[in-house]
Amino acid sequence: MKFIKRLLIFTLVCIIIGVGTIFGFYLYVKPELPDVATLRDVKLQTPMQVFSKDGKLISQFGEKRRIPVKYDEIPQHLVEALIATEDSRFYDHPGIDPIGITRAAIVVMMSGSAKQGASTITQQLARNFFLSNEKKIMRKVKEIFIAIHIEQLLTKQEIMELYVNKIFLGYRSYGFGAAARVYFGKDLQDLTLSELATLAGMPKAPSTMNPIYSLSRATNRRNVVLARMLDEKYITQAEYDQAKSEPIVSRYHGAEIELSAPYVAELARAWMVERYGEAVYESGMSVYTTVDSRLQEAANKAAIENLIGYDERHGYRGAEKVLWKAGATAFDTEQINKTLENVPTYGELTPAVVTKVDNKSATVIVKREGEQTINWDGMNWARKFINDERQGPAPKKASDIMAVGQQIWVREIETQNKDGERIYHWNLSQVPNANTAFVAMNPQDGSILSLVGGFNFIHNKFNRVTQSVRQVGSSIKPFIYSAAIDDGMTLASLVNDAPINQWDQSQGTAWRPKNSPPTYMGPTRLRVGLAQSKNVMAVRVLREVGLEREREYLTRFGFDISQLPKSETIALGAGSLTPLKMAQGFSVFANGGYYVEPYYIDRIESPFGELEYTASPKTICEKNCPETNNASQPTGEFNEQDIDIDVDVTTDQPQYAPHVISEQTAFLMREMMYSNIWGGGNWRDGTGWNGTGWRAQKLERRDIGGKTGTTNDSKDAWYNGFGPNLVAVSWVGFDDHSRNLGRTKPNANLGKNQTSGAEAGAKTAQPAWIEFMRLALANTPEQPKVLPPNIVRIRIDEATGLLTNKSDSSTMFEYFEKGTEPTEYAQDELTDNIYSTTEEEELF
Repeated sequence: MKFIKRLLIFTLVCIIIGVGTIFGFYLYVKPELPDVATLRDVKLQTPMQVFSKDGKLISQFGEKRRIPVKYDEIPQHLVEALIATEDSRFYDHPGIDPIGITRAAIVVMMSGSAKQGASTITQQLARNFFLSNEKKIMRKVKEIFIAIHIEQLLTKQEIMELYVNKIFLGYRSYGFGAAARVYFGKDLQDLTLSELATLAGMPKAPSTMNPIYSLSRATNRRNVVLARMLDEKYITQAEYDQAKSEPIVSRYHGAEIELSAPYVAELARAWMVERYGEAVYESGMSVYTTVDSRLQEAANKAAIENLIGYDERHGYRGAEKVLWKAGATAFDTEQINKTLENVPTYGELTPAVVTKVDNKSATVIVKREGEQTINWDGMNWARKFINDERQGPAPKKASDIMAVGQQIWVREIETQNKDGERIYHWNLSQVPNANTAFVAMNPQDGSILSLVGGFNFIHNKFNRVTQSVRQVGSSIKPFIYSAAIDDGMTLASLVNDAPINQWDQSQGTAWRPKNSPPTYMGPTRLRVGLAQSKNVMAVRVLREVGLEREREYLTRFGFDISQLPKSETIALGAGSLTPLKMAQGFSVFANGGYYVEPYYIDRIESPFGELEYTASPKTICEKNCPETNNASQPTGEFNEQDIDIDVDVTTDQPQYAPHVISEQTAFLMREMMYSNIWGGGNWRDGTGWNGTGWRAQKLERRDIGGKTGTTNDSKDAWYNGFGPNLVAVSWVGFDDHSRNLGRTKPNANLGKNQTSGAEAGAKTAQPAWIEFMRLALANTPEQPKVLPPNIVRIRIDEATGLLTNKSDSSTMFEYFEKGTEPTEYAQDELTDNIYSTTEEEELF
């Protein structure tokens, strides 16, 4: 009895000491314990993702990859695998497992080392959210108290959901949703039992037990997990045998970019950081842009292939580098592949190394594509580049172009044979020296539909659509003519297309603007002057409007007046604007005269789909419109360095875009720009003529129009145009302003269908616009012409622009705003002197 009494006293004392010790530990660490209540509102560190409007992933920003899942989205087998492997009494313990702790302590006493862990899932959760992984007693004590608090605050389901989403599983993946993507390229719900067991076995050592690092360790660990699930009767013997027999097929899966639009992604990233701060990288927000994936792909193809085409017709600049010279020891395949892995890929341009050169072909090893052949048709373009104006003779054999040991650039080309089957072959290429910009927007609301800021974002991150301020050349002429139409001129008004020779007293020189080419037609109708981009006519039209009035008028289109010169050279495009500004300006003509501001963020969603932001752009009023002032300046003078998208104005009333030019003026301007493509007259009777944009006739649509633009010395080439609900701008030039786009001579190897001569807007920039419109409007029927109110159609004499009773090829129907149509009839005979004027009809 004495022994029992002493044992009870000893036990009681031990209990008191133990409880006291635990309570003392608790009092000691209590000030350092975090508030576990924050777990109720925890925001998991999830990357920000950027999507197209139709849900294609464009980019992902953030160090940690995580795909949050709700508890009811977690596969039951995963929950069972985790419980069986990590915490078999998960549903029974209060946060710590005394049985597990005792078992682990016995193992330590028996073996002298900690071979078996005792941390519950709740303890692991506590450690992951609030503590480090340092192996110290106080850290373990804190972990225990935090785990107990968590169990008091959260349900078992909430704890499991947080654990599944928080745990690190290697390769920057946090949570099982991300791990499923990283290791298997699948959604978590689509994994097999074998794959779920593989992931469930990784929390023990995610860096070394994952199937990418060590397939054998991962397989052994998976089998342990399956065995525990069988022991706990979560799976049957048949399921165990089937899952254990399956090989683990795993490789690294990066973020699956579905749409290439890196310049758009960067714009979205910068705006999100400005709006939400640096924490946005871990916010898990989904940013949906206004970009249409189909139109973005069309812009990518059109702009980049056009730029490469420009670059290749100017000649081959040679290999990127020489890895070994003739007579030296050649690299073996392993050395070549290792070298190529360190060379970036620029979109469709892939690095390769020449290993053999035959008479009319070459053998190359392409990065990640192995050995390939470049046939003569894939390299015969490569005459030597001498300078921007000159190219060498056409090559006659492969050795004229390349040599063994050279690192070159190649691209895979898709063609079709006569049976319509797709054929792929490799072409020699090079990284272009010039660059490009392309942007398309919806003129009805300003949404950006596609944007290409340059040749390749990895090669150069400068966004030429929003940041490159370039001289616009003849692209400015529609805006000059628009002011004249508002001042009462008509499409039939005659302007003297004759040389100008004006003495500039301040400079001591004469200003002699010339047409390009330098041909002159005398009195010419306004429609023809714009369509054929007559420089001297544009200057005379500007003089009729007045320089200061014209500069002020241009601000209606959102142009910054500080970028517009205070001289008549403004009529020839001496002003400088970004491609985005040009698209914004042409949208006014396309939409009936309304000023719309470009925007590219459609909406932002939280990680679980709640709406955080939605754009509310100003819209075009269709009926019952409020009074507007057509002469008002909509936004005026602001620094155009980026797109203004912060348009989430909350109001019960619709926000209307200002009407800055009349619907009638916009219609008449579109008419002139249709003629830029389709020209006029009658070709059968010898009176036919083309506009500078005639190459777009191949689209066989009468509802498209535009304007070419070329600056002095061809430093900038533009094409700006529109189609149904679409405005697109194409630009090509050198980032180095001292270089011009040059000229080319025909390549004897390439046959008839090639571009040669001086580079200009129609040759250099318009082909990208044409190809884009071909793809963009493929499923859009041609739209009928709709006349706005107060527009009349009258037959006129083409030579004089006056009324006529004739109906032959010397006449045409022209559109006029009611009240501006001619009232006089053309005389039967005109003077032979086309440069003469009369008092009744003054030309300027």
